[in-house]
Formats: sequence, structure tokens, C-alpha cells
Amino acid sequence: QVQLVESGGGLVQAGDSLRLACAASGRSFSKYAMGWFRQAPGKEREFVAEIRWSGDSTYYGDAVKGRFTISKDNAKNTVYLQMNSLKPEDTAVYYCAEAVDAGTGYNYWGQGTQVTVSS
Repeated sequence: QVQLVESGGGLVQAGDSLRLACAASGRSFSKYAMGWFRQAPGKEREFVAEIRWSGDSTYYGDAVKGRFTISKDNAKNTVYLQMNSLKPEDTAVYYCAEAVDAGTGYNYWGQGTQVTVSS
């Protein structure tokens, strides 16, 4: 079983930066990609970013393109989300997720970390 633990959330002001980390542990025979999602109160879960574990391909949701950067450390089995120029609308619980294979969606999810951006 894979466990994902997010960290780095908090309360910041608009325009500030924050870096989230997600450490994966447990048995994982293969890893296709890791991603970040977020969910604000009363809204559906939204895709934020994805990084392929083999290679460096990255993908972003339209709302965060140019402001957020996803990266990884294969040796540490950790994925990061650098968030710059934060806006109040970025306020949400941010979840880390892992996909073990292409085309099957995300298989494992973290418990989430709260990010609150004040205006």
C-alpha cells in the first residue's frame, strides 16, 4: 500500500509564494505519474498539475499555468508544487495523488493540506 503525505500548506497573503511537498512511501512497483489537485469549499475537485515519473513531462491546469511549477525528486520519492503569485482564488485543500499506470487514473491519494490566501 502506498501512503502519500502532503506538507507545506498554510496561510499567506495574495502575491506570496508557498511550496508544497508530497512524500510517497510504502510498496509501489511502478509509478507512472504524480499530480496535484485542489478542492475549494462548495466546488468540485480541480486538476492543478501532473509530472511523469519517467522523464520530466509536466502538465498544468489553466488556472495555474505560469504561476505554479511541479517538480520531483526521484531519489526521495517526493513531488513538489511551487506556487508563486498566489491569489485568493487559489484557496483550497491541495491533494497529492499517484498514478501507477497510464489510462487508469490516479490510484492513491494523500489526506490533503490547506492553503489559504488572504486578500
